[in-house]
Amino acid sequence: MKMFALIQSQDGYSGKSEGPQIASCDPWLEPASIEVPELLDGQVLVKIAMASVNPSDLHFIKGEYGQPREKGKPAGFEGIGEVVAGNGSYAESLKGTRVSFVVSKGGSGTWAEYAITDALGCIPVLPNLRNEDGAALIVNPLTAMAMFELVKETECKSFVMTAANSQLCKLLVALGKDEGISPICIVRNVNQGEHLRKLGATEVLDSSHPDFQKNLKSVIKNLKPRIMLDAVANQLSADIFMAMPNRSRWIVYGKLDTNPPIISEMGQFVFSEKVIEGFWLVRWFQKTDLGKQMQVIKAVQERFVNEKWKTEVSKILTLNEVMTGLPDALKTGAKVMLIPK
Repeated sequence: MKMFALIQSQDGYSGKSEGPQIASCDPWLEPASIEVPELLDGQVLVKIAMASVNPSDLHFIKGEYGQPREKGKPAGFEGIGEVVAGNGSYAESLKGTRVSFVVSKGGSGTWAEYAITDALGCIPVLPNLRNEDGAALIVNPLTAMAMFELVKETECKSFVMTAANSQLCKLLVALGKDEGISPICIVRNVNQGEHLRKLGATEVLDSSHPDFQKNLKSVIKNLKPRIMLDAVANQLSADIFMAMPNRSRWIVYGKLDTNPPIISEMGQFVFSEKVIEGFWLVRWFQKTDLGKQMQVIKAVQERFVNEKWKTEVSKILTLNEVMTGLPDALKTGAKVMLIPK
């Protein structure tokens, strides 16, 4: 059986770190009609209803992610669709089930009419969950839930987020509002502030403002945040962290800026007990017991169905529109989704 897909045009790693931006799809992707891969034991074939575009997808197709590209294989990590075939008893039992999933190692990507992944990694979704939310159910929402547990561990009443206009940070803002923990949002455009405040942000600081450092010190003095969730990992991130109180934690989960920071006050790691650490959702799954995973997954779906969360979508592209339409669609602050037709 043939399917239409956007396949990777290069192998392995690029050795570069240019960030999750693309001016053109041409160096990285190629539209093609290919054979649907054979199912291995324990795998399912999913007919894609909708797939998401995440920064990790862009890092991956450019050879900048933590796993190598495979030339000729469809791109795309995350999506939602109906299981139409399975290999193995549990995989076959999922046939006809609508599932959200992230493509497992050895699978076939979601930027295609069909995708292949491990049956055990599929999440059956509630019937009233929107495709827009189901297609982005795992990477951002589960990361938000898991990182918010780190926020609660600090037992303080505020936390800092960089790149705060992202979909992930908007989910975290809502969690902070519900739990009475004040989100401090760092943005690059003052126009993003009003929307974030409506969602529940306590403070929104524009890093391009001439008084940013002064305003930052005032907010940190008043709210005393001891954890920063950072998707940028640049000099600004380091400066914010150095201004935070003793025993603060810098959680790096992304690298939007390709310029590494310089940390001038190394003594803070000795005398102020500060810590820098990384977060990757794959590791969270590996370290978290199944019961806790199921609890978090249920809570994520319920937040979307109850409209406490909503995936903000700026553009829905068909697979045929991606090569010409994706670079411009990515310039907005909301999610880009892909559909087969």
